[in-house]
Amino acid sequence: MKKIIFLTGTRADFGKIKSLISILDSHHQFEVYVFVTGMHLQMEYGYTLLEIERCQFKNIHTFENHTHETTMDLTLAKTIEGLSSYCKKVIPDLIVVHGDRVETLAGAIVGSLNNILVAHIEGGELSGTVDELIRHSVSKLSHIHFVSNDDAAKRLLQMGEMESSIFTIGSPDIDIMFSDSLPDLEKVKRYYEIDFNDYAIVMFHPVTTEANEMQKFAKNFVISLLNDSHNYVVIYPNNDWGSQYILDEYYTLKKHPRFRVFPSLRFEYFLTLLKNAQYILGNSSVGIREAPYYGIPIINIGTRQQNRAIHANIINVDYDEQNITEALRTIDSHQVLQSNSDFGQGNSAQLFLESIKNQEIWAINHQKQFRDI
Repeated sequence: MKKIIFLTGTRADFGKIKSLISILDSHHQFEVYVFVTGMHLQMEYGYTLLEIERCQFKNIHTFENHTHETTMDLTLAKTIEGLSSYCKKVIPDLIVVHGDRVETLAGAIVGSLNNILVAHIEGGELSGTVDELIRHSVSKLSHIHFVSNDDAAKRLLQMGEMESSIFTIGSPDIDIMFSDSLPDLEKVKRYYEIDFNDYAIVMFHPVTTEANEMQKFAKNFVISLLNDSHNYVVIYPNNDWGSQYILDEYYTLKKHPRFRVFPSLRFEYFLTLLKNAQYILGNSSVGIREAPYYGIPIINIGTRQQNRAIHANIINVDYDEQNITEALRTIDSHQVLQSNSDFGQGNSAQLFLESIKNQEIWAINHQKQFRDI
């Protein structure tokens, strides 16, 4: 039986890996452990540990990695310390990390420096900002790569990764997006006391490389929302540097009748809201990845998703208040073609399981090699 640790630090990465954890946790060949840290344990961001506990995974371990300081390097150091200690108890055969968060980097460092295989979900993509540096660093520290599409696989080959270590499985959250487990819209609206007939979704995150300007950008964004006439379901940003500026501006929305503001939403419930939204507004990767699958119009603001797989029919604007307002004036007539190919077909978990069951993957050399093109 192989011992596998999945690391999760945010509601976003948990949504991506939930189906992967579930399919291994119920399989007799694997003993699964879930290392929960980061935003999951912060009350101000919805204490999303509860969502993980609802899944009833057999082994859940929590570790608080946030410090009084907000710098990413100290969070990285503390996460490394906590995960390293946990690995000494579990002695895993594999650590699975996702994406481009600082917790992801911690997982890759702990694994690679302790002779533990590291698998990276959704490497080889273009994140923009400092996240891209983290994502590519994690890829170089990882032994196994589960990528979402062929373009990502090609980038990993450019980075000198071995073709035999790259597995294209699609984006795992697509599995949940088109599953039968999503609640109906009325149930979701009752649960969250949303009384709008029509609504749009707001997800606006800080950009760490633009932290000194985020206060201005957040103010422009909220003014544009207040001057608009649509109803909005607003979801808190992640906890990166600069998030407090956004939260301060959101305070003015909480008592406004056109807005419902939430620290977090249960993942399946969020997908139901997204599926039925008029559009999504902000700079979340949801607008680049998930929304096109549902045919939802998108207004993408600023640089956070720069260079990612951008569809031509996404409206891209800068942080200027007038430009955001103009985009909002035209969004109701904007049409989006539904996407169904860029990030898989909803069978990522099964492809992941088949790869993990293959004995060859466990024979991958812990001593990484660089393959010249």
